[in-house]
Amino acid sequence: MKILDISWSLSNATVEYKDKKTIEFEQIKKFDRDEIRETRIRLCSHSGTHVDAPAHFLKEGETIDKVPLESYIGECIVLDMTKAGECITAEQLEAQTIREGDIVLLKTTNSALKSTGNFNKGFVYLDVSGAHYLVEQKIRAVGIDYLGIERGQKGHLTHWELFTNNITIIEGLRLKTVEPGAYFLCCLPLSVIGLEAAPARAILIQSDEEK
Repeated sequence: MKILDISWSLSNATVEYKDKKTIEFEQIKKFDRDEIRETRIRLCSHSGTHVDAPAHFLKEGETIDKVPLESYIGECIVLDMTKAGECITAEQLEAQTIREGDIVLLKTTNSALKSTGNFNKGFVYLDVSGAHYLVEQKIRAVGIDYLGIERGQKGHLTHWELFTNNITIIEGLRLKTVEPGAYFLCCLPLSVIGLEAAPARAILIQSDEEK
C-alpha cells in the first residue's frame, strides 16, 4: 500500500486566494520565557487545501458539519487535464473514463504553480459546461489543484451547478507528482460547526494491485 499526501502545507508563506493574507502563525509561548512552546494559528476557512460546502454559495445550503464524510472519502480517479488550456470543458471531460459515484480530481498545469508566494490569477479552472458534464456522470465530489474551482466568473455558475446537485468541492490539492489513475481518497475537513468551508488533510491510498 502506498500513501500520497496531496495537501498543501500551511505556513505564513502559503499562497492565499487573491492574496488575502489571512494565515498567521504566532508563537505566544516560548521556551526561554515560558518553558513551553505554544502557537496561535489564524486561518481563513478557505486556506490551503480545503473543502467547500454548499453554504458557500447557497443561502440555505448545508454547512461543512452537515456534509456527509462519504462525500470525500472513497474511490477516486485522478484525471490528466494538463492539456486543457485555460479551462476544463465538457468536451475535454468526455474523453475521460468517469464512473458514477467517483470522486474526480483534476490534475492541470496548476500543479506546476508554487504553493508559496503570490496568488496566480491565471489558474486553470472548471468551466460550467465541464461542471454540468460531471453532474450528468453522477460523481460525488470534484477536486482541483489550485485555490479555486473557478476564477470568479460572473454568477459563479460552476459552483452553483455543482452545489445545487449535491457535489462537494475540494480545492488546493497537490497533484504534481501524482500519476493519473485510480486511488482511494481520504479527505477530512476540520470538524467545525456552521461554516461554509474548512481546511482539510487529503491523502490518496494506492493498493499494491493498482501500482
